[in-house]
Amino acid sequence: MEKADTTAARRSPVVAGQFYTASPQKLRAEVEAFLQRGTKRSTRTLLAMVPHAGYMYSGNTAGYTFGSSNLCDTIYLLGPNHTGRGAPVSVWSGGDWETPLGIVPVDIEARDQLLATGPFFEADTLAHINEHSLEVLLPFIQVANPNAKIVPISIATSSQETLAFVGAMLAEALKQNPNSSIVVSSDMSHYISADAAKKLDSLALSYVQSVDAQGLLSTVAHNNISMCGVLPMTAALIACEALGAARADILEYTSSGAVTGDLSQVVGYAGVIIDRP
Repeated sequence: MEKADTTAARRSPVVAGQFYTASPQKLRAEVEAFLQRGTKRSTRTLLAMVPHAGYMYSGNTAGYTFGSSNLCDTIYLLGPNHTGRGAPVSVWSGGDWETPLGIVPVDIEARDQLLATGPFFEADTLAHINEHSLEVLLPFIQVANPNAKIVPISIATSSQETLAFVGAMLAEALKQNPNSSIVVSSDMSHYISADAAKKLDSLALSYVQSVDAQGLLSTVAHNNISMCGVLPMTAALIACEALGAARADILEYTSSGAVTGDLSQVVGYAGVIIDRP
C-alpha cells in the first residue's frame, strides 16, 4: 500500500466554541481544573476510554480519566463515526491537528506502519473532517502529555473480521513500541432515563471491566445499548486481550442528568483505564 499523503492540510477544530471554549486561556484553565480530579498512575496506560460530550456535561469524567492516566507519547486515538462519511476504518492521512491550545502532531511513522498492514486500514480524511469525537479529547491530551503524538482512527464498521484485524494490528503496534497507548472516545447510553441508562451501561461496562471484547459487542447489540463508541472499544479491547490485559478499572460513571437535573433523557459517561500488563 502507498504511504499516506503527509502534505495535506492540518485539521482545524470544528467544534471549538460549541463543545468547549475557543479561548486558549479559558480552555487551558478549564482542562487543568478537570485534570486535577485524577491522580496520575505510576503504571503506563495501555488504554483509556473517555467521553466526548460538551465539557459542561462530560468534562469532569474526561478530566478524572485523563488526570489518572499515564499516557505514552504515541497515542492511537480511536473514535466512532457520527457523520457516516469516509472509510469504514479511516486512518487520518492529512497533516497535524490543531486546537485552541496549539498543534497536536500526527505520528507519521506509526500511522504509515498501520496503513501498511493491509486493506482494512484506509488512508482517509473524510471521516474526520466534521467528526467531533476525537477533537474534544485533544485539549486534555495536550495538557496531560504535551509530548504526545496521535494516530487518529475513526471506526464505522461492525464487521467482526475487520474489528479482529484492527485489534490484532494495534496489539502488534503496541508490542513493537512500548511507548504507546490507546485512547478510545465513547459516550454510553443516549436519550433514555437515568435509571435505564445506568442499568444498561453497567451491563456493558461489566464486559469492559473483564476485558471481554466479544462480550461487549454482543451485549451492546443484544440489548440495543446506544454506546456510540462500541466499535472502536471492541477493537481496542481485542488489542488489550492480545497483550495480556485481564482487567479494566471503571473510574467513574455518571450522566448528563447530574448536570441538567433532567433524569428523563440522559447521556451516560464512563471513564475507564487499563494499565499495561
